[in-house]
Amino acid sequence: MNSPWLRPELSSLGTTIFAEMSSLAVERGAINLGQGFPDLDGPEEIKKVAIDAINSGHNQYPPGIGIPELRRAVASHQLRRYQMEWDPATEVLVTAGATEAIAAAILALVSPGEEVLLVEPFYDAYYAATLIAGGSPRAVRLRGRDFSLDPDELRARISGKCKVLVLNNPLNPAGKVFTREELLVVAAVAEEFNLVVVADEVYEHLVFEGSHQHFASLPGMRERTLSISSMAKTFSLTGWKVGWVTGPANLVSAVRTTKQFLTYVNGAPLQPAAAFALDNVERLVPQVLGPLREQRNLLIKGLSELGFELHPSNATYFVISDLGPAKAEDSRAFCLDLIERVGVAAIPTCAFYMGSDPPIEVRWTFSKQRATLAEALERLGAVTEW
Repeated sequence: MNSPWLRPELSSLGTTIFAEMSSLAVERGAINLGQGFPDLDGPEEIKKVAIDAINSGHNQYPPGIGIPELRRAVASHQLRRYQMEWDPATEVLVTAGATEAIAAAILALVSPGEEVLLVEPFYDAYYAATLIAGGSPRAVRLRGRDFSLDPDELRARISGKCKVLVLNNPLNPAGKVFTREELLVVAAVAEEFNLVVVADEVYEHLVFEGSHQHFASLPGMRERTLSISSMAKTFSLTGWKVGWVTGPANLVSAVRTTKQFLTYVNGAPLQPAAAFALDNVERLVPQVLGPLREQRNLLIKGLSELGFELHPSNATYFVISDLGPAKAEDSRAFCLDLIERVGVAAIPTCAFYMGSDPPIEVRWTFSKQRATLAEALERLGAVTEW
């Protein structure tokens, strides 16, 4: 699937692997538990606002920083939920989803040769954006069943060239919610080494156990943190690609300067709907979170009964497991076999690591209807000592 023109260091990234697995899943008629997109849309109320916006003429370029209603709604959300006050005019930026916000932030802040510290396992867009910026990605690996962060290992991975630390909390692909104590360690390191923290918090509302700590609200972090989120995962509308950045005006201005050369603007009729969703987030999120929790419990119980050993999943759309009854020593080969032999697609977690010897594990999504998950589990019963 790789083009001879593609930079080789980009060819093994997660998105390439996702495309490979999803393409094979379609070709073979497999159930796709790999990519994290729901098979049912989010709340009808949100969609109706977008439809009304289209019909009432909100179809031309919106302002480059996003429509005023959405920037106000983002600021209001941050104030209600985290007691963080941001100026909608200078400290909020609307983006084409969280992935564009991440890319624009890294491209704005990182010069060739500077380093970006990632936390493994990680969403692969962080690594790709760092390479595209000419930066050097480094990684600190989370350890153990609970994906714990070792403070000494974190410090050891930072050099004088490090400019940015990217933190995803809650964490895709692991389903981990970082504790306040872990985040305080990251905050202390960011301050010690004068790092900007890009805090990807797109799963902030999809937490099943524990609570999400907004990184920018930690002592000393407001002035060095860019907080990123989007409506895609929160409201099960992953194709809409409406995201936002909040942070101090100097950092947001840098991201805005870069963002204007990427998509320039996006989703004019979707932005009023995003504003409505954020203004009603306390009422609407339970409509997504309740069924998602049930789906998570169904998949975890079923995989466990089939002999798969799982890490805890306290948030997000995902859970990570070993290869169960299979004796394969290559998670990518296992996932390819899984599609061919039993008709289920998953993602090998090698897609989320840059270091050598990644764990031999797979990521599953539970963002599917219960009947779909039940059928997938029935098929997975055929996994044996391959």
